[in-house]
Amino acid sequence: MKRKRIVVMGFMGSCPIAGVIWQHVHYIVGLQRLGHEVYYIEDSARIPYNAETFDTSNDFSYATKLLARLANEFDFKNRWSFCARYLPELRTVGLPLRKIRQLYKSADAILNVCGAQEFNDDLLASDRILYIESDPGVEQIKVDQRVQSTIDYLRGHHALFTFGENVGTKHFPVPVHGLKWLPTRQPIVTDLWRTRRSPPASAIFTSVANWSTSGLKDIIWRGEKYLWSKSREFVRFVNAPKVAGESFELATDIKEEKTRTKFSKAGWRFRSPHDLSVKYWDYRDYICRSKAEFTVAKDQYVRLNTGWFSDRSACYLAAGRPVITQETGFTKIYGQQGGLFGFRRLPEIAEAVHEINANYRHHSRMAREIAREFFEAEKVLASLLDRAGL
Repeated sequence: MKRKRIVVMGFMGSCPIAGVIWQHVHYIVGLQRLGHEVYYIEDSARIPYNAETFDTSNDFSYATKLLARLANEFDFKNRWSFCARYLPELRTVGLPLRKIRQLYKSADAILNVCGAQEFNDDLLASDRILYIESDPGVEQIKVDQRVQSTIDYLRGHHALFTFGENVGTKHFPVPVHGLKWLPTRQPIVTDLWRTRRSPPASAIFTSVANWSTSGLKDIIWRGEKYLWSKSREFVRFVNAPKVAGESFELATDIKEEKTRTKFSKAGWRFRSPHDLSVKYWDYRDYICRSKAEFTVAKDQYVRLNTGWFSDRSACYLAAGRPVITQETGFTKIYGQQGGLFGFRRLPEIAEAVHEINANYRHHSRMAREIAREFFEAEKVLASLLDRAGL
């Protein structure tokens, strides 16, 4: 593939949470390994979040220190910038605004990761912006509801990609109204997750989740409310450890004591998510020390049959850790030979746990093979650029 100049745009500085950081790093490193000249730019009016003070403010020093450290670790030093678009003077750290504007005009492709980058006059100098949607459902519903701002924003992109691999097919109920959605999935640099060690004897099924997302992207469509939170789905399957005969651990922050007690009685353990959120290598090590992952999917992904799959679950697979996760339609695409189990009902969880325990080495090997076949960053990103016509 001819070497291209590619800008990755996202929000790992303004939302410096480990899962978000790894999501972006995989794009940057994967594109570099394809031989491209890769830049990372944040240029948003979004007020940054500080993961140590748990607060948002105009101060972007935490964000820029993190980006500088990541640039050193992952080889994009001198190819990054943070532009505080929320300030009238457009202050930048890293590359200056003049260079950012040049990049927008000269880049062969600009990846709008998670669709998190809003348009501004500088960015609109490019006609090669690729929308990469990680949360399918809401934008398609807004288009069906004729929300003009959403339609205009999506049409401002050169191509539309989505983790909802069923979007635009007969398996997805929301009409797409002529917009061409191209399926993609989270790229994973699998060797960053490779571990030669088997999990310790004390290892259990784990996952990491943000509990308090309800309401952020909830949406009503055709008289039904579709939730963006996983919390309701976890409550639906609260008895999963009990029926499986295993302890499950969840790194999350459930503030309601009644809910925590309900989960504890059903066999759940809890771990504070703070260190894992702030320290991205600790996040990686937590996954690698786990026996496997058990998790659920957001209500929107499940009921709309999106075909979505979690970028965090893909990291478990890359570490050779089997995954049991709620069915969204993804098993028609991958995950039918072991290592990855989709479920809709409680008994299916118990069956999956039994299979994993009965032949752990096989399912560990299959988990890694799934990651390499379907999520390897170089494969995913080469396909994305090719189908974008760039």
